Amino acid sequence: MASAATENGGADHVVQLSVREAPSEIGAGEASESEEISPLLTQAERPKINIFTVSYPRRKPRDQVTRLTEVETSLVTQFALWVWSGSRYSGLLCMALSSTMYFLMGVVSNVFSVQSIPLFETAFTRCTIILISSYMWLRKTGQPIRGLANVRYLLISRALVGYFSLMSFMYCIQRLPLSQAILLSFTTPIMASVMARIILHEKLKIADIGGLACSFFGVLFIFRGVLTTQGGLVNNGEGSNAYTWKSNHIYAILVGLFSAITGGVSYCLIRAGAKASDQPMATVFSFGVLASPAAGICSFALEDFVFPGLYSSVVMLILGVLAFFAEVFLARALQLEKTSKVANVQFMEAALSQLWGIGWLSIAPSFHRLVGCLLIVISVCCTMYIGPDKEAN
Repeated sequence: MASAATENGGADHVVQLSVREAPSEIGAGEASESEEISPLLTQAERPKINIFTVSYPRRKPRDQVTRLTEVETSLVTQFALWVWSGSRYSGLLCMALSSTMYFLMGVVSNVFSVQSIPLFETAFTRCTIILISSYMWLRKTGQPIRGLANVRYLLISRALVGYFSLMSFMYCIQRLPLSQAILLSFTTPIMASVMARIILHEKLKIADIGGLACSFFGVLFIFRGVLTTQGGLVNNGEGSNAYTWKSNHIYAILVGLFSAITGGVSYCLIRAGAKASDQPMATVFSFGVLASPAAGICSFALEDFVFPGLYSSVVMLILGVLAFFAEVFLARALQLEKTSKVANVQFMEAALSQLWGIGWLSIAPSFHRLVGCLLIVISVCCTMYIGPDKEAN
């Protein structure tokens, strides 16, 4: 039944049409519609989504930056893992990173001038940071703090010998010009290779000996001017070529050589301890346990303690963290690779320091400095090109 109505309200006409169906037809239609709709409505587990419930991101640039940051972080992590243990060159790469961090420590010390801090106090701060950082590393990784029972004597010996080397080097710094003390410290890789041949019975190949000799000659070329103008070489004033050595300089040089020898023995103990315990962090922690309190006692007993300011404290903290990672990568390199090979890579610190001084500090690029850097670069590149030995673990 249909009805239509027309209203005249001026010029507009409104037509209303209503349609009525029979009750039976209406009931059948509603039943069929309910049968079709009811399955969709009874699935409560499905979320009700429409254009009003969907949330759209409004800050796409920030999300993109976050994703890029995550990608960069993952790349850095993958690179660190690859350097740590993912390549047959991991030992050489770890030593290269260790030398780079020691070089960065020198850069930070030169660029950021801080208040004068006594030498033993500086050593105490760095050793304390190494101790705390290595302890946290061991606790986080679930490794034994005291080390395995079969390697404890190696760890104790490493700590004692390493501390003697550190104290001897500090005495050498106080008694000799800094450049001469650094030159003596660069005899440590040679001493380490010799001691590894005696203590660990490692084979010294002709390529290893040649690489060490080439790098050390490079260091001699770099410090050639220092050897003839500073320290213990004194002209007798008569115009002859005879030189006389001062007794105090001779004693300081002997102490510097003792530091290099004990440093070489310490490298051998680090390698033995890291290989026996299958991880390098125990050797770093053992050194911190002994060196930190011993350096603190020497600082308070032999020097006047200087309380550093905020700026100096931040710089000392940065240097301590760099020293920690440098020690960790050094121990990892000695664990993975033969001593003579990684010791040769350690000479790259001298080349990096000279190149940075020429490029940043505007040091005159003299001929002997350039030749010395070239010799070190060639030697290190040859060592990296030859790669690790097949028998190296």
